[in-house]
Amino acid sequence: MQSFLDPAILFFVFGILAGSLKSNLEIPPPISRFLSLYLLMALGLKGGFSLAQSGLTADVLISLAAALAMATLVPVLGYLTLRRFLNRFDAAAIAATYGSVSAVTFITAVQYLDNHGISFGGHMAAAMALMESPAIVLAVVLANHARRTTTLSNEPVSAVSNAPLGRILHEALTDGAQLLLLGAMLIGVLTGESGQAAMKPFSVDLFKGMLAFFLLDMGLLAARNMGKLRGQSVWLLVYAIAGPLVHASIALALGSVVGMSAGNMALLMVLAASASYIAVPAVIRHAIPEANPSLYFGMSLGLTFPFNILIGIPLYVQVAQLWR
Repeated sequence: MQSFLDPAILFFVFGILAGSLKSNLEIPPPISRFLSLYLLMALGLKGGFSLAQSGLTADVLISLAAALAMATLVPVLGYLTLRRFLNRFDAAAIAATYGSVSAVTFITAVQYLDNHGISFGGHMAAAMALMESPAIVLAVVLANHARRTTTLSNEPVSAVSNAPLGRILHEALTDGAQLLLLGAMLIGVLTGESGQAAMKPFSVDLFKGMLAFFLLDMGLLAARNMGKLRGQSVWLLVYAIAGPLVHASIALALGSVVGMSAGNMALLMVLAASASYIAVPAVIRHAIPEANPSLYFGMSLGLTFPFNILIGIPLYVQVAQLWR
């Protein structure tokens, strides 16, 4: 209950309510874009300042390796599961969406840990960046394979050009938001304590209010995308909730094996359980045009994102603490 009394979470709930009532309340897209970039920049700086203090330790490297392992395992498991009741293109697109990560979910989790005085490593922001692209690459490879081995609309799939993996990889690795996160982290590492003191009014004092404003926008978007799932298979709805729980459980087991702290393990669980609704859908829409956007976008933003924000984050943190 305490998490629901957080102002940022309450603004998210308010956004869902306003969107469900079909209110004309909206955040202009340029402002929404600015808010997302601000949050990523502030998160990158915070991670960089933390890394400047701790250095590149064995714990940091182990955490990054665990993140990469989850970024590979989750989309593979997702594709094998979804392939049982979906065509290859939809299965690959959804697997990519759930194999990648949601930066806003991660940022909300970081704020939750800060509010509850739970320590974590700033390098987990780098883990988030590392986990964004592997699922996209895997999905494109699977879709290209599907085009060579099946037919589409009664025509040879070979008539449909394969998505060029090099171009998709370039788009995934040079995404502006991801570059901003990594660039801000590098600046934080280089400037250290002096940079932290100079940027505190920007990256710390404003952070909570900016997050609340952005979560209001996310609540509006989530409410308006829930309708896209009407009439879809019940198994998709189950996967949108059960999938993240399974992925978080795997991350919990992996984090425990490699000896991660409770805070870092909770963030790894959040990353594994989250689903991208910005970067991956934007790439997949062009790379796998055969897939239905209402499925992977509606599932990630309409169900998984609200579940993680309202229930998942407090659950993952509590379980990680109890486990450790």
